Amino acid sequence: MKRLLALAAFGLAFAPSLKAQSSTDITPPNHRVSVVAEGPLVDGSVLGDSFWEGIPAQTGFHQTQPDAGSPVSERTELRIAHTADTLYVGVVLYDREPGSIIITDARRDGSLDDTDSFRFILDTYRDGQNGFVFGTSPSGVEFDAQVSREGQGGFGGGRQQAGSGAGFNINWDGSWAVRTETGSFGWSAEFAIPFRTLRYPTDTEQTWGFNAQRVIRRKSEKAFWAPLPRAWDLNRVSAAGTLEGLQVPNRRNLAITPYGLGRSSADFTGPETVTDTGIEFGADLKYGLTPSLTLDATYNTDFAQVEVDEQQVNLDRFSLFFPEKRPFFLENAGLFAVGEPSEVELFFSRRIGIQDGAPVPIVGGARVSGQVGGNRIGLLNMATGTDDGRHAANNFSVVRVQRELANRSSIGVLGTNREGVGSLAPQNDFNRLLAADGRLGIGRFGMVQGFIARTESPGSDPDSWGANLEANYQDDVWRFIAAYTRVGSSFNPELGFLRRSAYEKITLLAFRAIRPESFLGLYEMRPHVSYRGYWGLDDFQETGFLHVDSHWEWPGGHEIHTGVNFTREGVREAFEIQDYVLVPPDTYDHREAMIIAFSDQSRAVSINSRTTIGGFFGGDRVSVAPSLRVRRGETLTAEFGGSYNRVSLPGGTFTANLYRARISYSFTPRVYLQSLVQWSEQADSWSANLRFGWLQRANTGLFIVVNQTGELDGALDEALQRGVIIKYSRLLDAL
Repeated sequence: MKRLLALAAFGLAFAPSLKAQSSTDITPPNHRVSVVAEGPLVDGSVLGDSFWEGIPAQTGFHQTQPDAGSPVSERTELRIAHTADTLYVGVVLYDREPGSIIITDARRDGSLDDTDSFRFILDTYRDGQNGFVFGTSPSGVEFDAQVSREGQGGFGGGRQQAGSGAGFNINWDGSWAVRTETGSFGWSAEFAIPFRTLRYPTDTEQTWGFNAQRVIRRKSEKAFWAPLPRAWDLNRVSAAGTLEGLQVPNRRNLAITPYGLGRSSADFTGPETVTDTGIEFGADLKYGLTPSLTLDATYNTDFAQVEVDEQQVNLDRFSLFFPEKRPFFLENAGLFAVGEPSEVELFFSRRIGIQDGAPVPIVGGARVSGQVGGNRIGLLNMATGTDDGRHAANNFSVVRVQRELANRSSIGVLGTNREGVGSLAPQNDFNRLLAADGRLGIGRFGMVQGFIARTESPGSDPDSWGANLEANYQDDVWRFIAAYTRVGSSFNPELGFLRRSAYEKITLLAFRAIRPESFLGLYEMRPHVSYRGYWGLDDFQETGFLHVDSHWEWPGGHEIHTGVNFTREGVREAFEIQDYVLVPPDTYDHREAMIIAFSDQSRAVSINSRTTIGGFFGGDRVSVAPSLRVRRGETLTAEFGGSYNRVSLPGGTFTANLYRARISYSFTPRVYLQSLVQWSEQADSWSANLRFGWLQRANTGLFIVVNQTGELDGALDEALQRGVIIKYSRLLDAL
């Protein structure tokens, strides 16, 4: 293995006749914001608007791709102003071929990478690590997100769905407005961001970090106001420019979001149909204690409008990860995130309100989050009840304090506590965790980070420690990662997530990005080699995964990934991988070939496929995961895909297949109809989720949700369970 790693690293370092580029020192721009008494009419029209004609324009956008460092190919004019209560951003995105502008999706938070788009980030604390992102496309899509730790959350991470440890939280929804206009000049957009939507210091006059990005999709072009090395993206707020002269209000605000809900459900699994109907009421409250510190409270918390989980195929003996999607837990989620995303998460909010795989009622709770005296703080307390006589009520508490330091560095502590309450809770029913974590930025490209944590439960033995240490480096050409993780035999964060327990892990990665001058018409090659090894605390190797791969990307957005994996699985105890198919204890060494291919995702029809063929637990496996996406303009999107797995083992042969169909129709950016239908052979069931949404501000409004499940061997109209929910919520500004 060592020889293979050395050979791969040597080949990457000395690839012949291919030109690699390096970063250069870039001075970020700064801009003084215009302060005005009254804002514009936000209708998307910037050209010819007398308001914007009096605001200085910023035009110095530079590409990171395809021609790194070159000026943007189409003129871009950015203007910024603010009144006493609102920040306004107006942008004109000229295009000499307006008929070629690509518009793909009107759904809220739809991808801005596969369409012409514009977005910007506000680093309101100017700490170089955190920010708010707002964006749109010519269709007027509302896109917003929170960024923490410059969006870093593990190699290949990104969206919040990767885990609460990921640094990009696309599921955050603020209260703001955007309108767009298209014409012979190209397109334009106007943003109105109320200051009450943001969090910032208490100074009268402030300077914020700021950067903006334009995407011209048909050219695969990305350009930024504050020029960036090509390996970085908008989330790299430490390299952002600045907005000066902001005179922001120092006042409190109070917003209340009440809801009313009617539900009806039927269960057909018993000898007689069991029906249930009811009406519920609840509310969320948001109060600005200071401009930088917010209290969020919730009563009779409900998440009926949240999309159901995507089913997964489990062909292993470890836990599956399902991401948090519930809105109350998503704001400032990055502040509470400590650990390795989707693998060792010290706090995982999905543990609240779900017990033994079933939902339990959340009575209510509160969260205080923001900054005090240069420290980021987070306090969370939630209470769950019981309505079935089986699950005990619980109280959950989380405390987080973090100090941001220079050059992307920070130190912090995290504490969690779960305690059973009420008559159903046994004595001494608790679980506690205390952790310390830190990050140390080294120069512009290096980072060392890690955590150490200890849990306490009744009867736990002394080895209740968990720790991680990671060093990584990333510039325009190279990325290196070396990491070590240890999870003790009694380390048990009940308010967190562990994919596996009692192990030591080593992670290594060497990754190179090459933009050849002339080689097979390629835009970029990304050869890399990585290794993940897991050992039990007795030094028995449970998993080894050596991955040698290269990504081949063409200018139009087509990509092929070709790789080979060398795997080892050490099975201590026999486990049932499928009904009546056992994997006996042994050490299994195999090889497998892997190919991933996808076409230009901005096209009306695009495909994506992942295929793995090779040895598997003493036998063979063929795994194919194709998907087809079809779009009609920005209104209709249909995605069909799944996972086909044919496994042949000494203990038996079986298939484990999963099929998924997702269809979305956007009547407007705020009115949509979405469906998700899934068939799982492994679970022997199908499910359907239909959601209608009529959004108002901050993802509130009218929601109608229909859920239905059934067995695979039954007819579609022979459901096991069926439910209908109608919910209406409204955001009310009390202050």
